[in-house]
Amino acid sequence: MSIRLSKEVLVLSKPGNEEPITVNYDLLRRAVLTLRAINHPLRKDIIALLEQNEKMTVTDIYIKLRLEQSVASQHLAILRKANVLQTERDGKFIYYTINKNRISEIMQIVEQLAQAN
Repeated sequence: MSIRLSKEVLVLSKPGNEEPITVNYDLLRRAVLTLRAINHPLRKDIIALLEQNEKMTVTDIYIKLRLEQSVASQHLAILRKANVLQTERDGKFIYYTINKNRISEIMQIVEQLAQAN
């Protein structure tokens, strides 16, 4: 077995096997950040709140969860960056909604990983 390692990619290959196994660390890092975004206690509360209310403004969210506005905004930004939440502008208001397709994709992958053990 030969192993080639760079900062971004690990390539494993067996003699006689023409297709090496490649691990892209950048993709892996982004996947981990997505899972961490969802698995934070406060962000779980935000997701649950949006599941109950379908769409809300940052003001609605921080009042319901009794947070500072800046804290709510930081956590919403993390969830948006992970593409777990979507925004929709209506005049001067920005509404947050759950990206249910993204959550479904993530859960399918998580279920596959959990079954492998």
